[in-house]
Amino acid sequence: MTPSAPNEEHNSSLLRILMVGCAVVLWAVLYAWLEPLARWLTESALHLDTASRFGAAVAFFIYEAPKVLMLLLLVVFGVGVVRSFFTPEQTRKMLAGRRESVGSVLAALLGVVTPFCSCSAVPLFIGFVTSGVPLGVTFSFLVSAPMVNEIALVMLFGLFGWKIALLYMATGLAIAMVSGLIIGRLKMERFVEDWVYTMKVGSCEGASNRQSWNDRIGFGFDAVRDIVGKVWPYVLAGIAVGAGIHGYVPENFMASIMGKSAWWSVPVAVLIGIPMYSNAAGIIPVVQALLEKGAALGTVLAFMMAVIGLSLPETIILRKVFKPQLIAAFIGVVGCGILIVGYLFNILL
Repeated sequence: MTPSAPNEEHNSSLLRILMVGCAVVLWAVLYAWLEPLARWLTESALHLDTASRFGAAVAFFIYEAPKVLMLLLLVVFGVGVVRSFFTPEQTRKMLAGRRESVGSVLAALLGVVTPFCSCSAVPLFIGFVTSGVPLGVTFSFLVSAPMVNEIALVMLFGLFGWKIALLYMATGLAIAMVSGLIIGRLKMERFVEDWVYTMKVGSCEGASNRQSWNDRIGFGFDAVRDIVGKVWPYVLAGIAVGAGIHGYVPENFMASIMGKSAWWSVPVAVLIGIPMYSNAAGIIPVVQALLEKGAALGTVLAFMMAVIGLSLPETIILRKVFKPQLIAAFIGVVGCGILIVGYLFNILL
């Protein structure tokens, strides 16, 4: 490396940071103008009456689609940068050798800030087990990582404010911690597939603390390309469903089937949510529309947590390393936690 190489790399990093800063400013300006632009497009360009069902549905979609996608772009880019500081090996080292009570709390918190891709769930679990991380601690991480993810938090903050986002994070972390402690106390290590304990785990592709900021920003752009490129159809589908609910579902109809007065609404919402294939970005517009139509917050939170935390595709993937008894315990413990959250917030709020 020539003497000028470090200076060139430093200048390149500064230039890239400056470009990202300008892009963030442009993003903020566009985001601030979304509502008037959407209103103009709906009423003036398309000549739709927003008081009609069709007009209300179209107006919802025109406003929410760019809004949610812009939030998604910003969050995923930030997640990509954060990912450059966390590797699976570092996470395993932080959790290995911890007491189960302390480890469950730490694992749940790490699940929020370590955004590994879904394809790494199984090798990451294997790495935890073979590194001596207790099974209960591992479960706290497995529950927290999908349920209390950073995309859901930021989008909830952008759509509903900090109180709902904080409420979601606190209850999700509580479920993850308690689930891990219960699974640990049940001593279910024998229900992990036998081959897991003999497996040697290689290092997953990731980043390290030796990366330059130029590289870290590159991770952010890679995350946008990989993640947004895969989930945007689900996001638009979720917004379309939300638009249909917003425009065509009568006022207070959802209150009758997902309201506080219907005691069975919370378990039904969880049962409906489990087989659904979606992610936080795709389900939050549906959550927004349900709340606007009178659904109870606790019921909607339970539905959202079931979709994200107990999704059928993830359960099928985990079947590779769990025996049916452990799968059943996982679904049962997490499901009971979600039910408690739903009923609790329907009573208190």
